[in-house]
Amino acid sequence: MLPSAPHTSDLGLVLGGGGARGAYQVGVLHAIAARYPTLQVPILVGVSAGAVNATHLAAHRGTFAQAMDALVQHWLSLTPEQVFRVDASSLAVNVLRSGVRLLAGGQGHPEQFRGMVDTAPLREFLERVLERNPDGTLPGIAHNLDRGQLRALALCGTSYTTSQSVTWVQGRDITLWERPQRRSEQTHLQVDHVLASTALPLLFPATRVGNEWFGDGGIRLTSPLSPALHLGASRIITIATRYDRSGTEAAQPQVSGYPPPAQVLGVLYNAVFLDLIDQDVLRLQRTNRLVERLPPEHHHGLRVVDMLVLRPSRDLGRLAGDYEPRLPRVFRFLTRGLGTRKTASPDILSLVMFQQDYLRRLIELGEEDVHRQWERIQAFLERGPRGDHGAPAPA
Repeated sequence: MLPSAPHTSDLGLVLGGGGARGAYQVGVLHAIAARYPTLQVPILVGVSAGAVNATHLAAHRGTFAQAMDALVQHWLSLTPEQVFRVDASSLAVNVLRSGVRLLAGGQGHPEQFRGMVDTAPLREFLERVLERNPDGTLPGIAHNLDRGQLRALALCGTSYTTSQSVTWVQGRDITLWERPQRRSEQTHLQVDHVLASTALPLLFPATRVGNEWFGDGGIRLTSPLSPALHLGASRIITIATRYDRSGTEAAQPQVSGYPPPAQVLGVLYNAVFLDLIDQDVLRLQRTNRLVERLPPEHHHGLRVVDMLVLRPSRDLGRLAGDYEPRLPRVFRFLTRGLGTRKTASPDILSLVMFQQDYLRRLIELGEEDVHRQWERIQAFLERGPRGDHGAPAPA
C-alpha cells in the first residue's frame, strides 16, 4: 500500500546543473513518485540541466507520477543528435571557424564564434515536448498555478550582457529580490528561458532573452538555494549530481603527468556548476544551528529551513568513461583530442554524453539510490514543517 502524500505546502525542489547528469535527478524523482504518486512540490527552482526537469514538472498537467513517467521517457528518447549537431561538417565548421578567427585576431570574419556545437536540435526537442502557446509561453505552468498545485517556478540564467545572475520567476504572490550582481524578474516563462539556463559556456551558444544574451545559470549563481528561500520554502530537497568522494578518494590523482585540457575543463566546470550547491548547503546548515541557539525574541523573522540533500553513490564522471567508446565517431574523435582518455574521471565528458545507454544507467542509479535511502527520504517528507524555530534569511 502506497503512503498518502504528505503535507508539502512549504516544500521546495532545487535542481542544479550537470548537463547529461540531469538524468540522475530524473531517476531520483521517478523513484520518489513511485511511492508518492500525488506528491505536490509547489516551489520549483531549475538551473542549467535542472531547468529542463523543473520546467517539465511545473508545466505537466498530470500527477507527480505521471509527470515523472513522461520525463523518464523524454530523457530515454534523447540521443546526442537531439541535443547538438554531431555530423562531421557541422563540428568541423565550428572548430575551424573558432581557430581561423583566433589566428586572424578576430578581424575580417563577421561570423562570430558562438559555441563549439550547434544546439538547434535541443530547441526543437524542447519545443516538441513542452506544450506552447502561439506567443511561446507554456500554458501548463499557468494551469498548475491556477489550480493551486504550483506556487512558483524559477529558472536561473547568467547575463553575458550585464554580467549579472538573473532568476526568472513565474508564480503567485511573488516578492522580487535583488542582491549584488543578482536580480529577479517576474515573467511568463518560455523555451528561450530554458535554453538560456542550459547554455554551457563555450560549448553551447548563448540564448537571447529580451535585449540580453544569456548563458548557463550556474555561472554566477553563488547561492543556488536562495531562489527557493525567497519564494517561501521552509523545506528544500536538492539533488546534487556530483559524487561525494571520501578524503582518500579525493587525494587520488586523476591524471598522470601534465593535465590534458579535458582535466582542466572538468575541474573548471565542477567548480562553477557542481561545487556551489555543496557550499550553499553547508552555509545553510551552519546558519540553522546558529539560529536554533538563539531565543525566539532574537529570531527577527528568521525560520529554520530543513534540508534533504541527495547525491549519487557513484562517480558519474568515471561512469561516463565506461560509455565513451559508444559516442558518435566524430564527436568521440574531438573529445579524445581534449584528453578525455587520459583522465580517470572525465567529468567534462559526462556533461555532454547524451546517449541512451549512459542516460538509462544514470536514471537507474538514481532509482537505486532512493531505494537505499528511502527511510531518510520518507522521514523528511512526512515530518512536516519545523515550526517557528527561526532560520536563515534568504541569501
